[in-house]
Amino acid sequence: MKFYHKSMRRLVSTRKKKKRKPDYRKIILVFAVIIVIIIVAVSVHSCQQKRAAAKAEAARLAAEDAKATDAIDVELLTPNKYSRPGIALKQINGIVMHYTANPGATAIENRNYFEGLKDSHQTHASSHFIVGLDGEIIQCIPTKEEAYASNERNSDTLSIECCHYAKDGKFESKTYASMVKLCAYLCHRFGLTEKDIIRHYDVTGKDCPKYFVEHPKAWKKFKADVKEALANKDWELTINS
Repeated sequence: MKFYHKSMRRLVSTRKKKKRKPDYRKIILVFAVIIVIIIVAVSVHSCQQKRAAAKAEAARLAAEDAKATDAIDVELLTPNKYSRPGIALKQINGIVMHYTANPGATAIENRNYFEGLKDSHQTHASSHFIVGLDGEIIQCIPTKEEAYASNERNSDTLSIECCHYAKDGKFESKTYASMVKLCAYLCHRFGLTEKDIIRHYDVTGKDCPKYFVEHPKAWKKFKADVKEALANKDWELTINS
């Protein structure tokens, strides 16, 4: 019995001295979870940075799109009785806004159409200015002469034709910005205010400019934007002749 008890004590003592082996599977699992968490955190941060960069770029492009031109390109029509009759404009009491009604046509294409009337004799039509799809401004008729644009108001107004892509006549950002700046420039030059800017519709009832006729709030905002440009003295335009 003594021998048995001694053997048991040795066995117990030996078991106590043995160390537990580490559970490598648990360790690997913990490290794997940590790595996954790190990867997810890095991915989320990267996505947030990309979204922020995309928003910043979109804002930059929007600001660029909304920038008006700083020049008027003078491309006067050849004097002729169909588009540039040479009738003296004795006074300027207002500005009449038009839209081209031919989606996608550029400012120079519309200018050349007016020029071509001297040969085609198709109709009588022209405009003092044309604002293009990219905001460019072309002058077709001197401001001291009448244009064939606004019916009975030809004799005392300046006319502005505006290009557009949309079938509903809505203007692109650059076109709109240049329309505002050109109106402010002409108002400043000839002693007018935003109240003196009218639509072709207001003269004849024609659906022109279409978008401003069908969206009165947009027309009201346009005039408010011209008023703001006048208040901020944002009317400087270089004349390229």
